[in-house]
Formats: sequence, structure tokens, C-alpha cells
Amino acid sequence: MSKAKKNPDIFPVNQILAGDCVEIMRGLPEKSVDMIFADPPYNLQLGGELHRPNNSRVDGVEEHWDKFDSLAAYDRFTHNWLAAAHRILKDEGTIWVIGSYHNIFRVGSALQDLGFWVLNDVVWVKTNPMPNFRGTRFTNAHETLIWCSRGKDARYTFNYQAMKALNDDLQMRSDWLIPLCGGPERLRGEDGGKAHPTQKPEALLHRVIMASTQPGAVVLDPFFGTGTTGAVARKLGRNFIGIEREVEYRRIAGKRLAAISDVVDLELVDAPAKRRETRIPFGWVVEHGLLRPGDILFDPGKRWTAKVRADGSIISAQHRGSIHQVGAAVQGAPSCNGWTFWMTDRFGTPAPIDLLRQRLRAELGAGR
Repeated sequence: MSKAKKNPDIFPVNQILAGDCVEIMRGLPEKSVDMIFADPPYNLQLGGELHRPNNSRVDGVEEHWDKFDSLAAYDRFTHNWLAAAHRILKDEGTIWVIGSYHNIFRVGSALQDLGFWVLNDVVWVKTNPMPNFRGTRFTNAHETLIWCSRGKDARYTFNYQAMKALNDDLQMRSDWLIPLCGGPERLRGEDGGKAHPTQKPEALLHRVIMASTQPGAVVLDPFFGTGTTGAVARKLGRNFIGIEREVEYRRIAGKRLAAISDVVDLELVDAPAKRRETRIPFGWVVEHGLLRPGDILFDPGKRWTAKVRADGSIISAQHRGSIHQVGAAVQGAPSCNGWTFWMTDRFGTPAPIDLLRQRLRAELGAGR
């Protein structure tokens, strides 16, 4: 643990920095971090103690760091730390901010005022929320994450394929069903109570970091708490910078991080994107003999067929062109992904021709 100095040559990766997050971020190099995850004070504005029906006291958020004199004071605080965050975020970086109904709308306004561009708001649906014991409101069963790029035209990282794979090969939605942090994952103090009242589940950070970074990226958390962001970043082969004012939280986070081993094989935590894969024209499949001129292609329902030509085009009864053009034409559709539409039984069993592309891509990659 250390304090950041106002020296652009010092970049404290994989450290917990002690002090005020605004001051420390102002001392970091401009455009130096790939992603920011922020779980700022919620300014809960709770009145009085809360008890369960059995009269036991609810362990809520009562710490001094969550108290502000007024909404105007909270707005100034929000503007200051977000402005500092904007300065250190890379042009292609993104920021995630999580909050509850007490603060997230004010945070969203500040994000837009400072030039961030909102990409999504994600609803974290808690599968095991705390009931509303007083019965005066709906059970508060979710929190909101706002995901932003640095500006409107920024080219940001989004690992679409990784999120789809994480969701059983279905497109990931913006409602995430994840339970509250509990069981062995919930860190406890010496008195057996919660070490931190708003400790986030690692599953939530896993999804956030996998969605918007690559291995080796620098993830900064200006409200580090007990180190969930750093712990998940380490497990996924990313670097972290944590900023935390409270001595006890830094102690717990440091102990937690010291128990995590470095990732040995970064390929296992990579998030490959299709646009980073080698482009394989259909003609290359023919050139390399995986398909031959005259081979018959057919759709999954075997309604249409087409013959492969030596130049990499295909021809059906009425159409000639690329695998995409002919696939669209026979269906009367505006477009078609020919790689997944057309199939072949060249190797004994019907299979999408995309398997041939993947095979060739692997062979070409091994030859480099």
C-alpha cells in the first residue's frame, strides 16, 4: 500500500493507494487506464434504525463515508471524482458506475455533463434481496450500473462474443440475475460482522471486467473497499489500481489480494473478438482444397442447393455470386450470412461451411 505522488512517470499498477480518490487520480498520468469501476457512496439518507420482525437490528450502511450534508454537496463530490476519472481514462476506455435509486440518477446526470457517452444501463437483479421489513415500499431488489465510453465517438472495447459465450451462446441482456455477496465470499471483521456493508459479488465484477477489457489491461477502482475489483482483475489476468481512504478496508483488501496467484495461461482469460480473427474469404476454402469446384452446398432444410465454382463464387438454379449474395437471393432476404446458411456433406455428414473456415483459420494461424 502506498500514496500516489504527483509525478507522471510513476504508475502504481497492482497497488492499493491510500488517500482521497480525487487527489490521487489527479496525480496519475492522463489517459492511462483502460477501465474504471466505481462503487461510490450512495448517500442513502436513511432515517433511524431498521429492525426485522423479530426485533433484531438490520446491519445497514451507517458509515461516515456515506453521509453528506446536502444533495448539493453530494453533487459536488460526484462531479469532482468523475472529472478526475475522465482525465485518466484512455480514449478507448470505459467507465462503470454502480448505484441505487438514492444516487444513480444524479450520477448519470454528472456523467453526461462531463462528456461521457452512455452505452448501457445494466440492472443488477438481486436474486436474494433484503425484504422491506416495514412494508411501506416495494422490496428494493436491484441496483443500476451505468456503462459509458469516454465520449460520443470513442472506439471502446466490448467483448460481445465472450458475453455471448458466458450466457450459454445467447446474446447477453442488460438485466443480470446475480445473488448478493454471501457465504464464504462475504468478508467478516474480527467481531463477525460484515467487513464492508456494500461488498459486491465477484460474479458481478467478473462480467464487467470480461465485457470491457483484455488481459493486461489496467482497471482502476477509486472506491476500492475490501478489494473485489482488484481480486477479480487479478484472477482474470488484468492489472488493477485501488484507491481507498479507510485503513481497515485497505488491510483487508491487501490480505485478500495476497492470497491470489497470478494467471499462468493468459489465453484462458482472453476474450477474443471476431473482428480480431484472421479474415478468411470463401475462395481460400476452395484454394486449399477443403471444397472443390462442383461440390454441392445446401441449406439446413435442403430447400435450395448451389454448386461451388473455382473462383470462390457459387451458382444456384437462378443466381450466381458470393455465398452471402446467393444465400440472400434464394430466400428473398435483404442479407444472409452464407457461412452459417450453407452446409456441405463433403466429409460424410452435413455440416455448416463455417467449420471449414474455422479449420483453415486454425491452420493458417499455426503456420505463422
